Amino acid sequence: MPKAGSESRAASRLTPERIRAHGLMLALCLWSVYLWNMATPGLRDRAGNLKGTDFLHFYVLGSLALEHRGAELYDMQAQSRLTAQLVPAAAGIRYLPLYPPQVSIFFAPFARLSYPWALGFWLTVSAVIYGWCCYAVWHACPNLRNYRLTVAILAAALPAFWHLIAWGQTSALALGCFTLAFLALQEDREFLAGVALGCLIFKPQLGLAAAIVFLLSLRWRVITGALLSAAIELALGAMYYGFQPLADWIRILRNAPRVLPLLEPRVYQTHSLRTFWDMLLPWPTVSLGLYLLSALLLCALLVACWRRGGPLAVRYSSLLLATVLLAPHLTVYDLVILAPAFLLTSDWIAGRPDSAGFKILLYLAFVLPLIGPLARWTHFQASVPVMAALLFAIWRPGAKVAVVYEPLNRLV
Repeated sequence: MPKAGSESRAASRLTPERIRAHGLMLALCLWSVYLWNMATPGLRDRAGNLKGTDFLHFYVLGSLALEHRGAELYDMQAQSRLTAQLVPAAAGIRYLPLYPPQVSIFFAPFARLSYPWALGFWLTVSAVIYGWCCYAVWHACPNLRNYRLTVAILAAALPAFWHLIAWGQTSALALGCFTLAFLALQEDREFLAGVALGCLIFKPQLGLAAAIVFLLSLRWRVITGALLSAAIELALGAMYYGFQPLADWIRILRNAPRVLPLLEPRVYQTHSLRTFWDMLLPWPTVSLGLYLLSALLLCALLVACWRRGGPLAVRYSSLLLATVLLAPHLTVYDLVILAPAFLLTSDWIAGRPDSAGFKILLYLAFVLPLIGPLARWTHFQASVPVMAALLFAIWRPGAKVAVVYEPLNRLV
């Protein structure tokens, strides 16, 4: 058991100057690697992967939307053939279609461009959304106003943001939904907050924690707004294609547990309670039971945080942490939704005399996704218990969370 003194010493070394230096080094390393990897002729990077990776799937969906080919939205064979026609360098790549029909409509304008131009446009949009979200939340953090440069550097260094750009994924849209919901709650506009959260229907696993906390907290205006926006979003797809693609999507969702191995070919890049137990234990029934049990305990902590009241920054940070941990499927790029939690929690603990443990947990939650691939061999995803410990510390601020050991003291 580490001593409280060692915890304080480790936290005292996490000065703003040192954190800024760590962030700058991390950002330079990550983006230098990205640029070097992408600086190749053609559409394949130095590792032989298609540039943009997952964006190819959205590009193909957008192409289907342009031609009103709703019957092929959930046909892997048809999409594979279309992929080979649109992007010959990507021939043979297949994706499991799990997004609702309206997602293809959103990407239709991108599909009017060639793949390289569409990818560049989408990455720019994602970066702008991410930057705006970080700025908007930072602007709501009075204790961080004097750390503009540090916040900007750390935002650029967030490993989840790097993965978001590298994979070409849609998680910036989810971050936008969560950020708009926070800003609405800050202004006591619960209906609008619900509208923003309901837009997460395109990634329904990210709405699980919010649904639980607002239902059990009886926040009916939030619930009404969420149901309305989710219904409108799904209705757009039905109006464009008819109801059959929507029915196909619902059928696909029901069968999702059976195809999770196809959805998670790199399970070591996932960061949720479900995959944490799956990697740790070789017995599926036992790991499922532990996932359900730990998820139940986590829900209890989350609801307790919201019912107790207190600063919105604290409660919303607990919601974002629970969103990540409870999600049945969550890949490393989805961790970008934690950017507001890092800012809000940092603002809350500024000047607190008992903030040593919080500082260390925040530091670890920020950097541990970098070593996520080690779970391929260790079968232990360290980011998950750290995020759970951070949620516990938010629920019980005075609790001592034993996470610091001498090697960490030397590190920070």
